[in-house]
Amino acid sequence: MTKAGPFYKAADLIDLPDEELLEAVQRQTFRFFWEGAEPVSGMARDRTTRTVDTPNDLVAIGGTGFGIMAMIVAMERGWISRAEGLERLTRIVDVIEPTTCFHGAYSHFMHGETGKVWPFSRKDDGGDLIETAFLFQGLLCAREYFDAATPAETRLRQRITGLWGEIEWNWYTQGRHALYWHWSPNNGFVLDHDIHGWNECLIAYVMAVSAPRYPIDPAAYHRGFAASKDFGAPRRYYEIELPLGPDRGGPLFWAHYSFMGLDPRGLKDRYADYWQQNVAHTMINYRHCVLNPHGHKGYGPDCWGLTASDDPDGYAAHQPSEDNGVISPTAALSSFPYAPKEAMAALRHFLAKYGDKVWGRFGFVDAFSEERDWFADTFLSIDQGPIIVMIENYRTGLIWNLFMRIPEIQGGLRKLGFESPYLEAGAGA
Repeated sequence: MTKAGPFYKAADLIDLPDEELLEAVQRQTFRFFWEGAEPVSGMARDRTTRTVDTPNDLVAIGGTGFGIMAMIVAMERGWISRAEGLERLTRIVDVIEPTTCFHGAYSHFMHGETGKVWPFSRKDDGGDLIETAFLFQGLLCAREYFDAATPAETRLRQRITGLWGEIEWNWYTQGRHALYWHWSPNNGFVLDHDIHGWNECLIAYVMAVSAPRYPIDPAAYHRGFAASKDFGAPRRYYEIELPLGPDRGGPLFWAHYSFMGLDPRGLKDRYADYWQQNVAHTMINYRHCVLNPHGHKGYGPDCWGLTASDDPDGYAAHQPSEDNGVISPTAALSSFPYAPKEAMAALRHFLAKYGDKVWGRFGFVDAFSEERDWFADTFLSIDQGPIIVMIENYRTGLIWNLFMRIPEIQGGLRKLGFESPYLEAGAGA
């Protein structure tokens, strides 16, 4: 297996020009999904550490979807060959195609060696619709990218299309006007977690309406996802108007996970302009860290970014309304499309001030807290993936362009009443 690139120490990066720095950060972060993948399946581990890979074969379904999109970036930029990427994607499909699914959806975690379910919790031992949506956001991008008429690429496209068609999105409504997150043959819908917004789950409704065989009625989006209190009148925080969401915007991964494929530029529906939404969300998060109302050590215009990540006490959804002094590099770096100047300042500051305390073999560690002198020892797939993909979307729009030209996705967006430049006559052809 080809190495994804040279290994950089923090000191190697500090003086690089902006474009070279972004390339180096993306490339070293990609090593998580390439060299750090579970060796049998090639799928993404949920997490690993600065020095060693986890000794088990636990893989993350959503993280694997993010890793597939990162692999497309790697092929396009020449870090790995197209043949190497095709082989890895084929190996991943070899695992997920025959494994147990739950009305077409996959479990949050599985064993990479066997494809068997690894329960996320005692009663969450079946289908996870959101993780499945993240996986197929990546797989459909791969289907679009591998467009050659060769037998191997044609076969991969056919297999992805087959798996995509088997997801019974309508089953996960329970016959009601909303999607539900979990179903298990042992526990049914007992978790009863209806998916309503505003959060990271827009992509699931778009894919559920776009599905070729088992779509949901668009009413589920309007009466389920968009019927929550977070879809009320716009409010202002730090002198910035926020169209959607809870007080002060929530964690920043809400502006990343669904929008690794969905291009928010010009994306609008009756509820919001999603570019405005994500820029406002990002800038509220940034302004909170600049004003630093809780007086946390280290915060400032070049040290910002609150999102879900590891922290000294475990794992938490850090956000302006739940701020315990933990900065997550993925929050700022995955926000390059929305706040490039502020993101670049944070990137350079992290390297210059903290150096190899925050930088390692797979890029930036998951989080740190200067006031508690704590620096994570971990890298997480769902945090590393957005760094690579969102920086690429900022640089070239690669993944946005692939996902938004998928015919089924365009059809689903139209059914939901979205506007987008990709939906104009002739767009995406």
